[in-house]
Amino acid sequence: MNAATFFDGEEWRDGTIEMIDGRMLLRPGSPASDLRLSDLPRLDGVIVGGFTDHHVHLQLVDHALLHDSTLGRVIDLGGNPAAVAALSEGAARFVAVEFAGAFLTPVGGYPSDRDWAPAGSFREIADTAAATAAVAEMADAGASCIKVANNSTAGPVFSDLLFRAIVEAAAARGLPVVAHAEGVGEAQRAARLGAARLAHAPFTERLDDAEVAAQAASVSWISTLAIHEGDTHATAVDNVRRFRAAGGTVLYGTDMGNGPMPVGLNPAELAALRDAGLDGIDLLRALAPQNPLDPAALLLRLPGTDADPTLARPLTSADLKA
Repeated sequence: MNAATFFDGEEWRDGTIEMIDGRMLLRPGSPASDLRLSDLPRLDGVIVGGFTDHHVHLQLVDHALLHDSTLGRVIDLGGNPAAVAALSEGAARFVAVEFAGAFLTPVGGYPSDRDWAPAGSFREIADTAAATAAVAEMADAGASCIKVANNSTAGPVFSDLLFRAIVEAAAARGLPVVAHAEGVGEAQRAARLGAARLAHAPFTERLDDAEVAAQAASVSWISTLAIHEGDTHATAVDNVRRFRAAGGTVLYGTDMGNGPMPVGLNPAELAALRDAGLDGIDLLRALAPQNPLDPAALLLRLPGTDADPTLARPLTSADLKA
């Protein structure tokens, strides 16, 4: 048994870790004995659970590579619901997989005209009946959220009425709406119409401070900063910096599958988040590590509480001191 410091999702805590029946078990507080934590050998470094990528597309990557990564959970935001559900149960069982199912998009909307979009990865929604049916289909397939595509730079976008109909149908099934909002004014519309998350930190335009403050109180942003270049990258980083300063929740996400990038933790995304002012415990919160007290969670060892997450590696029995 070793004393250990671990991250519980919000703060650093102390506890004990030991190998029992071939598994690492972490417990909070002092051991259930006369021993004190100070009497035990202490694990070098700290423990966190596997990290979360809140925006991936598993059908567009070699998902088997996740097995050797430090990601413990991924959220697929647009794919064939049957195919991604199968991955969540089988091929990607080494990480927890959540998914939105298909993109819900207006007739002719993004990404219906994209060659990269797998068969069955989008549903074109013409009216409220189609919206209700599509939400029900995704929910019944096991979706944990609903993905809406509103991209005015690539085609039509939903009317306010139809967007709200999707939000209401999703709420009736207990599911939040995650919006791809691209084009002038679309991030503002998505937040106003009830989206719980933006799939990308706003990058089309610089939001004014009042809008940033309003969104900080109502929606969370998934970062995906590293997919941008030049002025677009600078705009997204600036928006995130002010959103975070206003108390907004920023979640680590990469849009994995959108061009060449690591199938695992992405150093470029971490660097961009640091540029936007997230570091230390704020960066860990954005990475949303799994609860390391869960026996099923991937346990990672970091050199220290302010260490670079790219230095994390799976905890092994060799890390424990006799």
